[in-house]
Amino acid sequence: MLIRLKGGKVYDPAQALDGEIRDIYFRDGVIVDKPEAGAVIDADYDIAGRVVMAGAIDIHSHIAGGNVNTARLLLPEQHRNFVARKLGHRFSTSRWSATETGYRYARMGYTTVVEPAILPINALDAHLQMADIPIIDTAGLAILGNDDYLLRLMRSGASQAQINDYVAWTLHSTRCLGLKVINAGGANAFKSNARSFDLDDVVPEYGVSSRHILQTLQRAACEVEIPHPVHVHCNNLGIPGNVDTALATMEAAQGLPMHLAHIQFYGYGNEGDRGFSSAAAKLIDGFKKHPNITMDVGQVLFGQTVTISGDVIAQYSRRNDASPNKWIAWDAECEGSGGVVPYRYKETSFVNSLQWLIGLEIFLLAEDPWRLFFTTDHPNGAPFTMYPYLIRLLMDRDYRLQCLEQLNHEAVSMSLLKDLDKEFTLYDIAVMTRTAAARLLGLPDRGHLRPGAVADIAVYREQADKAAMFADAELLFKNGRLAVQNGTVVERYNGTAQVVQPLFDHRIERDLQNYYDRFYNLGLANFMVGDVGAGQTDSERFRAHACGRPYLAESAG
Repeated sequence: MLIRLKGGKVYDPAQALDGEIRDIYFRDGVIVDKPEAGAVIDADYDIAGRVVMAGAIDIHSHIAGGNVNTARLLLPEQHRNFVARKLGHRFSTSRWSATETGYRYARMGYTTVVEPAILPINALDAHLQMADIPIIDTAGLAILGNDDYLLRLMRSGASQAQINDYVAWTLHSTRCLGLKVINAGGANAFKSNARSFDLDDVVPEYGVSSRHILQTLQRAACEVEIPHPVHVHCNNLGIPGNVDTALATMEAAQGLPMHLAHIQFYGYGNEGDRGFSSAAAKLIDGFKKHPNITMDVGQVLFGQTVTISGDVIAQYSRRNDASPNKWIAWDAECEGSGGVVPYRYKETSFVNSLQWLIGLEIFLLAEDPWRLFFTTDHPNGAPFTMYPYLIRLLMDRDYRLQCLEQLNHEAVSMSLLKDLDKEFTLYDIAVMTRTAAARLLGLPDRGHLRPGAVADIAVYREQADKAAMFADAELLFKNGRLAVQNGTVVERYNGTAQVVQPLFDHRIERDLQNYYDRFYNLGLANFMVGDVGAGQTDSERFRAHACGRPYLAESAG
């Protein structure tokens, strides 16, 4: 079936198209070249005057896994009595359910979302949850950096090749797209009563520093040739003066690719009477000196949310700020730890206002939308449903200035934001949320509108109010199927999980089985992600992307 979108204003940085009027054709879920004259068009959409972009990609959003479910259990008031969807699917009556997540992303024109923190021991559960999210494609990042097996390898002086095999096996068994490191060594140090953990601190009992762990895993990601750089949650999250930690982490990368997550939470200085200040300019100066580094912002926006993280040190330290006053922190073996702390960001708060200001300063000072990415670290900085509002803040200076009037005046007086005139364009938004995001993740089949790409296409009615414009797509096609029309979901179907399957030496499985026999009495099969159901076969659910060391089935055994 050949479909044409006729006469739209196309924003596709992959082709340097900045609002050019073009027709787009797709057949069987794939964008195709303009057909020869006389070809039969099976369905024609006149979208003259509309803005056309590839489906948006969220590189960092917590949508599945143990902490997400724990947050739902901790805060039933956030979803109790939520109005049921017209479609009577399971859990559709719950706010922030899998159904709600998929629908809200699709309505905004998103088609791919990455869950950035999957515990290997919890990978099957996370995939089952993601398989329940309708319409959008998903991917996961596997967490390493605190687990006993890795730290034992490092303590014993294991070779880099052995660690590379462990990393490759982990990605293969968990069916993830990349590698995540959260406060390297910090969760394990927490078990020994550490309540802070810096880049050069040493994990008790193992004798390895956080820096050593991070660099070892980064090198593994590079040598295994995982397309997405190691995805790093730095030490000292949320602490005044932690800009120096972020800059030291950039230096620790030693010129190799590295992605720093939710960097707003590391843009903090310790100047002023309150010992808390914006260090956005200092952070961006360092960022510009390290072209190997990419970052996402993790913008704070005002309102009720809940913070969730595998950084148990950070979550435990902020437990007294919980609003409402209830929280959970947990600690376990096999890498596992984390915390859930509900929080309300308030415009009257000096700290919250400064966080809001710092994030926007980072966006506007960076000058390179190809290396800086659009996130709120959902739900930590704000729910992803606030993205349209954030787009308006970036594109409309006058609106930003109006918002400043509502903020804590002391915080505003310390900020550069009022003097920053930059306004993002639709082309910039397309770079950050589409083309550059796909490149960063190693997903060449999406994020652009060239022939051969999957037909993930968002069409928006152009409006002066960019929040209203991006809140509800006029049309969204997912794999060539119409999913959203005039801001309403018109069809529900399953997405796929994007994965890499790197090659590894299968002798690592023998060593791992010996380890689990000794300490856990569990087989490796307990940790392997197989068929996750959701009405899809294994081959239908998972979509493997190229990796420098691709998995070869004939090499098994």
